[in-house]
Amino acid sequence: MRILIANKFFFRNGGSESVMFAERRYLQEAGVSVIDFSMHDERNLPSDYASYFVAHRSYAAEPQGLLRRAHAALSLIHSREAVDRIVELIDTARPDLLHCHNVYHQLTPSIIGAARDRGVPVVLTLHDYKPICPIYTRLRRGRPCSDCLDQRFLNVLRHRCADGSLARSALLYAEAAAHKLMRSYEKVDAAIAPSRFMYRAATRSRFPPERVHVIPNGIETSCIAPSFSDDGYALFLGRLSSEKGIVTLLEAHAAIRDRVPLRVAGTGPLEHQIRERYPHAELVGHVSGTALDETIRRAAFLVVPSEWYENCPLVVLEAMAHGKAVVASDIGGIPELVVHGETGLLFSPGNRDALARCLETLMQDAGLRRRYGAAARRRAERQFSMERHIDSLLELYRAVLERANEARPRKRAARPVVTVGVE
Repeated sequence: MRILIANKFFFRNGGSESVMFAERRYLQEAGVSVIDFSMHDERNLPSDYASYFVAHRSYAAEPQGLLRRAHAALSLIHSREAVDRIVELIDTARPDLLHCHNVYHQLTPSIIGAARDRGVPVVLTLHDYKPICPIYTRLRRGRPCSDCLDQRFLNVLRHRCADGSLARSALLYAEAAAHKLMRSYEKVDAAIAPSRFMYRAATRSRFPPERVHVIPNGIETSCIAPSFSDDGYALFLGRLSSEKGIVTLLEAHAAIRDRVPLRVAGTGPLEHQIRERYPHAELVGHVSGTALDETIRRAAFLVVPSEWYENCPLVVLEAMAHGKAVVASDIGGIPELVVHGETGLLFSPGNRDALARCLETLMQDAGLRRRYGAAARRRAERQFSMERHIDSLLELYRAVLERANEARPRKRAARPVVTVGVE
């Protein structure tokens, strides 16, 4: 089996890349030939297929001038370079299937149609809500929103959901409307929803239910030794931004800081504000590699106070694999991972008092958090191991390829030659 994997970043930029690289390695170990397609970047990992990658493109800064804005808008929707390069790669490498991860903006969904035109079926992992909502987080002015789930994308323009900017909101509206008109996502043979919550959102109007398959993210439990002892601190691990609930956590912690030590690992747009307003919190910045593993191992429990519709957050799976209880918001796909009163505690998102009570409950009872942590580890091994994830992924690949082969027109059998004897 030859699988072409497309993702706009070929370095560990975020959760979707962590999932993609883990899948890629496990597929190779299972004997699958993996072909890479991405964007050039100096941070990229090595790839035998880097010569086919598209040029680096960033949308961090808003382009100046009418012509540049128009060009940027068109490139968000359709990338001629990405289409040309992936067609060349398909014709050379002959993949059986294209698996798209995060392809929006830089690679664009135009590569889906390009692959299908070459007879290559397509699988798409729904890491975020981009095919469903022009705002990939489904946030409107910092709050979760469902107004676009029925493909009523004009709402993003009406409410100026892109940080209050009319121009940026109009650009994202045009992108979503164009893909709806071009039926870009109807060309996907199968979509992967990492949570049942994502499945329900995706099948509300965008994808037919039979085309969406729930396959939770996996965690490499075989590579992580659990630790049921700790140094008595709660740990927040993630981006320091409002949707992650960090402000709610710090406000809840302020009243109990003498009883619940808190360590905050991560960076983000709120970092400077947090350092000024919450000096009682221990900010340790970005942590990775062995230092990250040790930070989790020594934590009493992890806190995930998200205030947006999380899908299948890897931070929760990492905590479970390390044998740690989790205090988390009851939102999105989180309650599919954290079992309240069994592997951790759930609270209503944004509720500071409820969060503070959960933090105190676990910090005051070492035996309870060890029991929760042990149960979390067992749950990770049974339901969220990387081996189970890859088995489900390969099963889906085979089903998609089987359907694609059945759908291809068969060559008409030659008529039998009848020889008539002459007497």
